[in-house]
Amino acid sequence: MPYPEKRMIRPTLFALAAVPVAAAAIVGATPVAAPAMAQAAGPLAQVSQHLRAVNTMTASFSQTDRNGKTINGTLTLKRPGRIRFEYQKGVPLLVVGDGKALTMIDYQVKQVSRWPIGDSPLSVLLDPSKDLSKFAKVVPGGDPRLLIVQARDPKRPEFGTISIAFAKSPAAPGGLMLRGWTIVDAQNNRSTIQLSNQAFNVAVSDKAFRWNDPRPRNPRG
Repeated sequence: MPYPEKRMIRPTLFALAAVPVAAAAIVGATPVAAPAMAQAAGPLAQVSQHLRAVNTMTASFSQTDRNGKTINGTLTLKRPGRIRFEYQKGVPLLVVGDGKALTMIDYQVKQVSRWPIGDSPLSVLLDPSKDLSKFAKVVPGGDPRLLIVQARDPKRPEFGTISIAFAKSPAAPGGLMLRGWTIVDAQNNRSTIQLSNQAFNVAVSDKAFRWNDPRPRNPRG
């Protein structure tokens, strides 16, 4: 099979596009149970401050599926609304957010799928103007150096869960550094993104969020 990684990537990409902001366990922390977690307005305000302070970010990422298989890539972010996941050589998939839509391009089968960014859990990270207190919580974890933000749509539990981990870092914008996130869908499929080599507020060209359309053009009559 030429691209064995695709079976692990696809569930994550569809989860990124289809799950409203929600939560589960996260990078480097003890898994967090869902019930009765107190709202922490102070830490949430710090997360909002961090998001507003970061205009751009680049990072390396590792994506791990529920079977423990991992692939790597590079992440480029430019707020508001723009993000790019470029996978390692040999993986013919690309995910790009252009400010309005999140697009998955499969270059092997020449297929393009799009979703509104507002319907993606990544909207938490891409829109710093969002009021986190309306849909997110800070939840306890096993590592005091991490701040874990949990969110979930109680009206649509079938959409699954997501949680986002920030490391407390005085040198980072707002005192926080994005470490990654985990998505768990309704079928209990878990995919985790872990970040490294983060660089904040670096020059990022708008060209980074363009992509080549692999679909054949219809001949004109």
